[in-house]
Amino acid sequence: MAGILAGKTAFITGGGGGIGSASARLFARDGAAVMLMGRKQETLGAARAEILSEFPDARIETYSGDALSTEDVQEGLARAAAIQGGLDILVPTVGGGGFMPILMHTADTFREQLDMNVISCFLVVRYGVPLMKSGGAVVCISSTAAVMPFPWLGAYCASKGAVEQFVRTAADELAPAGVRVNAVRPGMTRTNVTGAMFDNDAVIAPFIEQMPLGRAGVPDDIAQGVRFLAGPESGWMTGQSFAVDGGHELRRNPDMTATARAMFGNDVIDAVQRGEAPQTGEVRARTGAEAGVA
Repeated sequence: MAGILAGKTAFITGGGGGIGSASARLFARDGAAVMLMGRKQETLGAARAEILSEFPDARIETYSGDALSTEDVQEGLARAAAIQGGLDILVPTVGGGGFMPILMHTADTFREQLDMNVISCFLVVRYGVPLMKSGGAVVCISSTAAVMPFPWLGAYCASKGAVEQFVRTAADELAPAGVRVNAVRPGMTRTNVTGAMFDNDAVIAPFIEQMPLGRAGVPDDIAQGVRFLAGPESGWMTGQSFAVDGGHELRRNPDMTATARAMFGNDVIDAVQRGEAPQTGEVRARTGAEAGVA
């Protein structure tokens, strides 16, 4: 396909998700070949079919693998590099987290979110950059939680903050290789992962109240930022992370203590606010939807 990204190849983890597939669509529109990697082949196939329905001449490949598996990431990257003899764009979109008071976390539950958000980026950079052509671009997905305190989401905030520091350090270290590394910092965005939260106005309305532009995001909002950072338009930018958040960072995160109480119970939250570790059984971080809040 003709276009400003013609001849370039992009590799996207979380390729069947909202941000991943929306980014792939913009890359395909502008002529890039794309490798979508994700755990579910059915989801990847649906994303591929949707893109091809709009851009039938696009080159869209898929590979089913786990973004936290070194072997799967290496295999996906190798297959992507084989499409046109190297890689030009890396977009690790895998990430996530859930509500859990800090004093309820164990090392394992905290580490799980670090792995999901930080290690998933690291593996793509570690094994993708050696396959990149000079002038390559890496675009990571951060979050407004990286810079805005958000009680009850401590592990997620810490992991996204780590992503941004990783981006800055990698950008400095890899600049001599001709590789740029940047990040988009999304605000609350409706995707297949967060969609259930949008079904309960009590959960989503406090977020939108903190957004001057008056609405939550959709995947294409974030994909436009990814596309900018991946393309020649941002060729003199590296080590940066910018918010695509409806202006949310101009204000604050909503108080979600009521949501935490609905999830974990008043006794637990009261104990945490006294600085006591709650006496509970095995727990894991949860979204509002999983706890029946949304």
